[in-house]
Amino acid sequence: MLDLFTIESMRTVLRTILFYSFSLFALTLVFPGAKITGGLETYLLGGVALSIIFLLIKPVLNILTLPLNLVTLGAFSFFTNVIILYLLTLFVPQIKITSFVFAGFSYAGFAIPKTSVNQILAFIVCGLALSAIITFLSWLIKK
Repeated sequence: MLDLFTIESMRTVLRTILFYSFSLFALTLVFPGAKITGGLETYLLGGVALSIIFLLIKPVLNILTLPLNLVTLGAFSFFTNVIILYLLTLFVPQIKITSFVFAGFSYAGFAIPKTSVNQILAFIVCGLALSAIITFLSWLIKK
């Protein structure tokens, strides 16, 4: 019985690491400001670091930002993901978030002009995108 529990928990840990590694890969495909050098090893190391940060640091950040989340009715909660992304860039130096130029977007009369994104805004945008990617993949796996 103990062996079955250990195998299942190892599968869960491995699935989580691969899940976060793929999320980082998808982030680099979507935003040119998210740069990861070093190949597959860096993606796996980033997945391990992101798993640990989400497991240990995110609950602490959620408790610390609870008053701001209550005042803003939860709108401040995405800043925890921005802080987590910043911590990830500190722990894994091969992962960098830099400023970039958004080329613009136009569809059916809706247009977003060409915009330069500084580094702070790049962290915010990439943090929101990473959160959206993780949420989408979680939804996809549960189906």
